[in-house]
Amino acid sequence: MSQSSFQDTPLPLFLPQGDEDEAAPAALTGRLPSYISDHRQRLRDRFTQAGGAALPDYELLELVLFRAIPRQDVKPLARLLLDTFGDFNRVITASPARLQLLKGVGPAVVLELKLVEAAAQRMMRARVIQKPLLSSWDALLDYCHTTMSHRETEQFRVLFLDRKNVLIADEEQAKGTVDHVPVYPREIVKRALELNASALILVHNHPSGDPTPSDADLSMTAQVQDACQALGLTLHDHLIIGKSRELSFRASGYL
Repeated sequence: MSQSSFQDTPLPLFLPQGDEDEAAPAALTGRLPSYISDHRQRLRDRFTQAGGAALPDYELLELVLFRAIPRQDVKPLARLLLDTFGDFNRVITASPARLQLLKGVGPAVVLELKLVEAAAQRMMRARVIQKPLLSSWDALLDYCHTTMSHRETEQFRVLFLDRKNVLIADEEQAKGTVDHVPVYPREIVKRALELNASALILVHNHPSGDPTPSDADLSMTAQVQDACQALGLTLHDHLIIGKSRELSFRASGYL
């Protein structure tokens, strides 16, 4: 793609209501000031030439925000988002409700951030779905961290495997609060039979960041294991996903 295709083009004098997130009134007339358009082009050029790894979080976030807010300097908003949530990952995975508490964040910004999140999750999922999971363990952990580690409430997922331990389904079973999620062992094994699965891996996150299992986690896992054994299913593992690390029940001796 040619460099000229990235240029900010002249914009109409007025926007239809709702098209822009918190745009400054002064930015609604004609071309962008040169200091903004030049800065945007420099960032685009650096990204094109060196890739995302060459940019700090706030500059990568600026690139995402350019499409949502085409008429003003987005650096202050990028800084505000990072100061509020901590890093690029936490900004992208923050809930729409929390994002929109910040001045300058409207539906267009939320849409761009959630598109990036969805793309990241889709790419990670492609590395594990229909793959033998026990030989793709690192990819599985990456996928679980991408989809769950930054959630603000607990989520419980079940990975269903066939006789060759190929992942045939990845399903969210329940959502909960910051420290609890309801789990029903009978429903889990019933779903496994519906899918003709032979084995399971349980996964849930701890929003506190500490993946140490609670007594409830241990009890629930034992109940699922008993239900699996009664029906000839294998429970390979239960993973608890924290902010920066995970805990495997199998590796830790709980299974």
